Amino acid sequence: MNIDKLLKFFVPKDHSFYPIFEEDAKNLVKASDLLKELLSTEDIQEHERIYQQIKDVEHLGDLITDKAYKQLNKSFITPFDREDIHELTANIDNVVDSINGIGRRICLYRPKKLLPVYAQMADMIIEAAKQIQICVHCLNDAAANKSEITAACDKVKEIEHKADDYYFVAVSELFEKEKDTAELLKNNKILEILERCVDEEEDVTDTIKAILIKMA
Repeated sequence: MNIDKLLKFFVPKDHSFYPIFEEDAKNLVKASDLLKELLSTEDIQEHERIYQQIKDVEHLGDLITDKAYKQLNKSFITPFDREDIHELTANIDNVVDSINGIGRRICLYRPKKLLPVYAQMADMIIEAAKQIQICVHCLNDAAANKSEITAACDKVKEIEHKADDYYFVAVSELFEKEKDTAELLKNNKILEILERCVDEEEDVTDTIKAILIKMA
């Protein structure tokens, strides 16, 4: 038995954070599903109804983040670096905040039509959220689940690259074809936040990869 494995027997295991991480990831997937539902309809009343649900999910995300910070303040031994726990929960919260921001702008801007790329990028946000959920679930035994975590992180990176491509093509087409200045500005801003949302999901997996490296 090598020294790293031997030391594990003497390090107290604090499992109090893992249910918080799981709850946070589940909340992210819920927000992503609601975003896809919102972007799949042109009905303004449906937009308002679904956005209220997104707001509730975003508020729950804030409560989960606060719970994680409170747990940090009272925990002497943490499963990994305190800074990484803070960054992981903050980055997940950022994604949910961006999803909330997309829904809010759809309701406020009321674009004349939703671009087909919105739903396509929403699918990417959902898929990345599900990969994050896999990563978070596997963190409970990161050493044993290293390959699963790495594969999920790599998948999110692929999704982010794909979202970039969709974003730049969509912006190019928007500026080429949209003659209504107000609609151009509205749609450009919505596209920008959709793309940023996927970027923020990659930020989550970057933090998880850093945790893996430190635990190796």
